[in-house]
Amino acid sequence: MSSREVVVLSVGGVRFVTRAFTLQQFPESRLARMLNDDDREFKLVNGEFFVDRDGALFSYIMDFLRTLQVSLPTDFSDYQRLQREAEFYGLYPLANLLSQEHLLKPRREILEVRFSPQEMQAFFRIFGSCSTTIEALAEQITVFTGQQSGQGWNSPFPSQKPLVPLPLERPSHHDMVFLCGTEYSASDQFVARYVSIKPDNRKLINGTNVLGLLLDTLLKDGFRLISTRTVVSEEKVECYTFERMKRATGLTI
Repeated sequence: MSSREVVVLSVGGVRFVTRAFTLQQFPESRLARMLNDDDREFKLVNGEFFVDRDGALFSYIMDFLRTLQVSLPTDFSDYQRLQREAEFYGLYPLANLLSQEHLLKPRREILEVRFSPQEMQAFFRIFGSCSTTIEALAEQITVFTGQQSGQGWNSPFPSQKPLVPLPLERPSHHDMVFLCGTEYSASDQFVARYVSIKPDNRKLINGTNVLGLLLDTLLKDGFRLISTRTVVSEEKVECYTFERMKRATGLTI
């Protein structure tokens, strides 16, 4: 049996087709011994190996044998049952990894957007529990500045003069600050700041438009809005709180 290249298993009525080499990744396992007719738990029926175990959980066993990684869905919860299945098949390296459930569970990630609209400008501050997410978002957001003449807050198009990109203010690894809109300078000129958020290529100056695009970008990135609130102190601040379940990094044998 060890010489066959393709092996068919029926696990609890669920059919799997794989290579013998995949099942032999761990020679001491029951799946490897099965190929040598060395385990009575597996019955060979019409050319298929049958075992009365959980077929849905066996799909994760097969994924592990093919990749040598434990990578589970974010909504997975049957860690103990899957560990028992790994022990049944004699895959003790997998069982040991599953016993470290805290390393495999997805992490809850929180991000808050604070938006303060003023007469001609809007201020943004973004806080995130994951610094990697803030770094990635900072690479998507670009602020451009330039001199405008006779144009204000609602100007829909940048001036013909070249715009200069500005670095985002980064108070820490977990937050960023930027603003858009216009402010007066000498000689009846406006200093304008436009915001662009990739992959959208528009340069927006109106704070409400920038906020809408920012929130839409976060929603498309897997975040969900869990709360909104307004803080009224010297300046009105709107706070939007998001969360996302971030899949744990796959553990490798």
